[in-house]
Amino acid sequence: MSQRKITNQQPVRMAQQKIQHSEYNPYMTLLWLKSFHIIAVICWFAALFYLPRLFVYHAMAEDEVSIERFKIMERKLYRGIANPSMMATIALGIGMIIINPAYLSMGWMHAKLAIVVLLVIYHLLCKRHLLAFAENRNTKSHLYFRWFNEAPVIALVAIVILAVVKPF
Repeated sequence: MSQRKITNQQPVRMAQQKIQHSEYNPYMTLLWLKSFHIIAVICWFAALFYLPRLFVYHAMAEDEVSIERFKIMERKLYRGIANPSMMATIALGIGMIIINPAYLSMGWMHAKLAIVVLLVIYHLLCKRHLLAFAENRNTKSHLYFRWFNEAPVIALVAIVILAVVKPF
């Protein structure tokens, strides 16, 4: 099997080449990883958008039944969707960089990775708020969580522009 190194200019040429089924095609592997990376990112952002919205309603709740329901919903969303999709997003992103290390020489990728680090910190802050609610020690208002909920929107806009436009 021959191995090919992908450069920034080769994707179109590689896609047009006819490659034998038995031959390793790093470009096709990259496309599969990218597809699943995008799916994982969508799932992660769905959780990052919805979890703080649950915090808004939880902070406003006054009856015990609602409070307990929000605790369950928050825990299931964080453990069942947010964590796995964050891990998949990161793992698939690392896989793409391993296949195409040229990404690391691109300025837009450095900016994107910095935003991803901030998103991981935001994700961990969500965990901190989740635990505070679970232990009935939340001190933040629903207004705080309304503003807190806006951070992933800004991150998403920046990441999409960086990944699509590649401005630098």
